[in-house]
Amino acid sequence: MKHFIIIALFFISTITNAQANFDKGMQKAFTLWEENKWDEAENMFERIAKADTKQWLPHYYIAQMNSLKSWEQKDEAILKAQLDKAQEHLDVAMHISENNPELLVLQAHVLTNWVAFDGMTYGMKYSGKIAELYAKAHEIAPENPRVVAGKAEWGMGSARYFGSDTKPFCKDLEKALELFANFKPETAFHPKWGQKRVEQVLASCE
Repeated sequence: MKHFIIIALFFISTITNAQANFDKGMQKAFTLWEENKWDEAENMFERIAKADTKQWLPHYYIAQMNSLKSWEQKDEAILKAQLDKAQEHLDVAMHISENNPELLVLQAHVLTNWVAFDGMTYGMKYSGKIAELYAKAHEIAPENPRVVAGKAEWGMGSARYFGSDTKPFCKDLEKALELFANFKPETAFHPKWGQKRVEQVLASCE
């Protein structure tokens, strides 16, 4: 019995230390990111991902960073490298955490980056898939503000492209803003971004 207790305590200590190291590393990565040290932050997330292969969050943020960097990228070779890396880490994250609405939204963003870069080439290829991703995410988590906002903004962009009325999507964005006010992430490191973007898009509704 005593031997069993010692083993149990050892495993509890190991898990506790691993969680403490994860938390410390994630906090450091976010601090670097907030200081606009993107490369250092990304490297930190990569080290965390290698150290703890069961965590999807570091992969999520590596993918998000590369997605964000690609938005105004005009060099296709650089953009491809960034989005390929984002996709690589998204694939790993989705394997760790299946049917995760946060990952589905980010996947939609990565594909949207391709469409934004070259609508003629990638619009037909990815538009249907993007709509499917938002529909699936909404089915899983209809009260997630990033899901509601992303789905609405994509719908608004599509309506604008085809010359349709965008006002119905403004109501969805208003709902997303309300959801942000009450949203509580699972931990300090889970996604909580998006409110400012919704406020910006809503301004165009007025």
